[in-house]
Amino acid sequence: MNQKEAVCQQRMMVTRDALEVIQGKWRLPIIISLTFGNKRFGEIQREIVDISPKMLSQELKALELNKIITRTLYDSMPITVEYSLTPLGLSMKTLLDEILNWGIHFRKEIVGK
Repeated sequence: MNQKEAVCQQRMMVTRDALEVIQGKWRLPIIISLTFGNKRFGEIQREIVDISPKMLSQELKALELNKIITRTLYDSMPITVEYSLTPLGLSMKTLLDEILNWGIHFRKEIVGK
């Protein structure tokens, strides 16, 4: 394998790792929701149209496992749970901005709006 192929292979591997963390219909919307501040489960669910409680719960657990978000329990009655972005999750801001900009461009090119 030559140098170019090795670099290509390395880039594909780390790109697959990144996509594994953010793949699917719901993870990026959850992350985007949390860029606007810490939220409770119900707040996230209200912002993301059509996500079921079961799916939201699964995706929150996956994002927590990958250290993108953190789950904080508050000792109150009833117990309050709040989700927030970790420093790793916050480091996605530039990526999210680029996806937003590309999405705007894509919509204009394809949809005309």
